Amino acid sequence: MTKYHIVLHHSIDLEKITHEAENNKRPRHVMWTIKQRLNATIHTPQGYQSSFADKLLSKIAGSPEHWAMARALSSRLESDDIVFCNSEAGGIQLATLCGFKRNRPKIVVFFHNIDRPRGRLALKLFNLANKIDLFLACSNHQVTFLRDYLNLPASRVQFVWEQTDLKFFAPSPVSPKKSRPMIASVGLEQRDYKTLAEATANLDVDVKISGYSSDALVLKRAFPEKLPDNMSRQFYEWPELVQLYQNADIIVVSVFESNCGAGIQALMEAMACRRPVIVTRTLGLDQYIAGTNAVMMVKPQDVEGLRQAIIYLLNNPQEADALAERGYRLALSRHDSEQYVNYVTKELKQFEEGVITQESYQTVI
Repeated sequence: MTKYHIVLHHSIDLEKITHEAENNKRPRHVMWTIKQRLNATIHTPQGYQSSFADKLLSKIAGSPEHWAMARALSSRLESDDIVFCNSEAGGIQLATLCGFKRNRPKIVVFFHNIDRPRGRLALKLFNLANKIDLFLACSNHQVTFLRDYLNLPASRVQFVWEQTDLKFFAPSPVSPKKSRPMIASVGLEQRDYKTLAEATANLDVDVKISGYSSDALVLKRAFPEKLPDNMSRQFYEWPELVQLYQNADIIVVSVFESNCGAGIQALMEAMACRRPVIVTRTLGLDQYIAGTNAVMMVKPQDVEGLRQAIIYLLNNPQEADALAERGYRLALSRHDSEQYVNYVTKELKQFEEGVITQESYQTVI
């Protein structure tokens, strides 16, 4: 009898998240929905004892905890098990160790940012082309890289749109406490708030940032040494974050050039809340914004371009509203979490139904 498993890259209390989501305190988590749909068992790196070998292997990929989890799971997973790993952190380790078994499980891994030195090394060193049955990614660059670097057919490496909870992130009335136009920006991954600060420092606007981290290096790269008087940064609870989106006259997704999908989540959440968006056009985001006419785009670190885009939208509220409407329709059509769940469960069930066979996955590297 087929058994489904979900391997998460970090420990998380999905039952608590689900309870809070039912009370509209936070968005739903797609991994819980997939678990329920497939009656899957959830695995996280918590509680496994790391060995010396795990610590050595973590120098190449992942953490000792990921290797310890993979070692424990590989000892009991068999050919009738189907595993979905929501990240290369955890997925690489499990596929590597299970790949030595004749009766290994079927493994699907979602890749977020593998095109970098350690990622390229791990892919070849651990012969992952012959150990992972299906590669998924939400960035077209990552998909193309995996296909070319591992010489894989399109059927083995597939693009899937990133998702968000459109029941939680949704249009809503603006808070009556606003005193002047407000620009909002959310997130820390590859964020470039220095450019946003320079672009807005002399404008009559409030700039509110939702970006919190205990990592001083991340904060130093993202923010100027001193925030302008009109810029503030704080941690927002989920309901506050939704209100931040909804109160904003403009959402700015300002990121450094990257080939991963940094900024995708904020982009989708802003569009789902029907707000006009200005976004840095990067290689990783290009598939989400090019040709959509749903956002305004600026070049990376283009202070004057960003400033002019903000001024234009503030001075042309009807065009800003039309932009927001196009973004909202785009979010509804392709970024709903239900579509993501349907896609992932369909792909996993293909293994159970025998649509994809192990023999068709042998690739010469």
